Amino acid sequence: MYIRHTLISQGFTDVMGALDGIKVLDLTHVLAGPFCTYQLGLLGAEVIKIEDPSNPDCARGRGPDDALNAKGLGLNYQVQGGNKRCLALNLRAPEGAGLLKRLAQNADILVENYTTGALAALGLGYDTLSAVNPKLIHCSITGYGESGPQGEHGAYDNVIQATSGTIAQCGGVKPGVSFVDYATGYAAAFAVAAALHQAKRTGLGTHISVSMLEVAMQMMAPEAAAAQYPAEVDREKEAGISSYETTEGRLMLGAFHPAQYRKLATLFDELGHSMPALGNVHDWGDVWALTEETKAQMRAIFATSDADTWVERLRGADLPAERIRTLSEAVTLPQLAARDYYQQSPTDARISLPGTAFHLNGEGGRLRSAPPALGQHSRDILSELGVEDRQIDELYQAGTVA
Repeated sequence: MYIRHTLISQGFTDVMGALDGIKVLDLTHVLAGPFCTYQLGLLGAEVIKIEDPSNPDCARGRGPDDALNAKGLGLNYQVQGGNKRCLALNLRAPEGAGLLKRLAQNADILVENYTTGALAALGLGYDTLSAVNPKLIHCSITGYGESGPQGEHGAYDNVIQATSGTIAQCGGVKPGVSFVDYATGYAAAFAVAAALHQAKRTGLGTHISVSMLEVAMQMMAPEAAAAQYPAEVDREKEAGISSYETTEGRLMLGAFHPAQYRKLATLFDELGHSMPALGNVHDWGDVWALTEETKAQMRAIFATSDADTWVERLRGADLPAERIRTLSEAVTLPQLAARDYYQQSPTDARISLPGTAFHLNGEGGRLRSAPPALGQHSRDILSELGVEDRQIDELYQAGTVA
């Protein structure tokens, strides 16, 4: 109850959630790991972010606002920094390592994305921490997994995109988003949830190894399976799931299933454009057999009206479609506002931060506290751990804590 009252007094006004009562030690940096623990925090878990005082999370210094970057509150950090408290702790110092072990005694989960073997070299690997707390769930996020010939190699999202064939699959151009990082964060959070359920049955924790490379391959599962299949087939780009130029804007069509091609043919007929080839699509072979002439006819038809008009027509025919939007347009979609996806930072009205991409009982996870400054809660966390004020002062003076 003491910790609960302390959280409320520090601005955590609603600490209830699906993961209420779960304690998480967050030894992560950049994107994938912090996103995993942010999702846990949005659902009510108590998350303590632990950073090196002299080498904090580098995401703190990245974002479009130089003033925020200089404060260590760059937007790259803030988008997965809320609902956490921060302890700045030097784990290389014996006192710092000892304090982490004490924190681990009462933690449910520890998430880290250090290079393989780095924590073990500090005497803080899974074997050590699980001996301190057999119920601890220890989630390690690495570029390639902790085994295999590349297990000790470090990596970032762009490197994994190159390694996995993602960039080549996208025509040789790297997508301008760190989607592997964020998908890895989701994979890690899912694994942690599974481990929590397992711990209820067994009373024991476990070690989780999450590989960014395997996550990237998982997101290309159909393509990756086809690349290993002995029969190589060169498929043309499917006409029904392609983009088209219009009189204003570019249209993305989502006629995937053969039945949807027939709906498209009906719509075209109603508009005075006869397309019997589309009306004769009954299976996947028919989809793949559509000729370049048919595709050229479709391009000509879509070029007769603007993208928004086509979206209205296509949706009226029960066909998915959307105008290709810029990111600046997408973030202002009324749909996102209706779902309350973005939430205003509790301390800066200029900043909108993402929530969960799902609802439980009609509600998404709630942002209860702003992303903390480096070491913002160090003294409070150590006091809760039972460290005396005099000892805390000594730790500050020695640079073990900041």
